[in-house]
Amino acid sequence: MKGNQFIALLYGWIVVLGLILISSVILAFLLRFTTFSDPALTWVALVIGLISLFIGGVVAGVKGKVKGWIIGGITGIGFTLFTFLVQYLGYQQAFSLEQSIHHIGFILAALFGGVIGVNITGEVTNE
Repeated sequence: MKGNQFIALLYGWIVVLGLILISSVILAFLLRFTTFSDPALTWVALVIGLISLFIGGVVAGVKGKVKGWIIGGITGIGFTLFTFLVQYLGYQQAFSLEQSIHHIGFILAALFGGVIGVNITGEVTNE
């Protein structure tokens, strides 16, 4: 992997983590100060995660300029690995089946975002 593609991955991961952190703060305030319920939170968190991973994949694809599906996929896999390590090492719990399915969706969203991101620029490269 070239240095430019690694930088693109870093941009994608930073965008994903930033969006997830910002949305977590907003959801925390909603839970605290409104009648927002826990069952709705599961679906809202899933949608926010999918959108965040898609946007992170787009950013990584735009920065990487080539092989968007690989850059996007690695962006999603990196996020999933980070989440798994935090959960496993911090809470001594592996992913449940439901979490695994969600993370497959996250990886696919980032992969699709990477493909879109590469094709947004319209530049043709010979790599």
